[in-house]
Amino acid sequence: MISTALNFRESESVSGVPEWAIVELQGLVQMKKEATVGRTVIGDLHYYQRNRHPVLVLGHHILNGKEVKLEQPMAVIEKVDIEGKLEYKIKAIVKKKLLFKSRPKPIISHVSDKI
Repeated sequence: MISTALNFRESESVSGVPEWAIVELQGLVQMKKEATVGRTVIGDLHYYQRNRHPVLVLGHHILNGKEVKLEQPMAVIEKVDIEGKLEYKIKAIVKKKLLFKSRPKPIISHVSDKI
């Protein structure tokens, strides 16, 4: 199981703190490239408009998921050193997760026999 924080749509809670979501995948995500420094894009997250159904596209595969409300909200906390004094700042609140538990489906493009 892979869980990662994903900042989607930067919605704000009542207190003005951004709301994030956790993306939970069942299985293993393998990258073709070796580990890189900094951020790495692993896929695209989309929503169907009518029922807020999340869809994750990873390379040539597509995963359908669902949005699940967490029983207990979590806080993302950042440790800040201000002039030798440690302080903790709430960076975001996590109230839901995007659960992708089904097997990925391949995205197949139609290739014409005629060239």
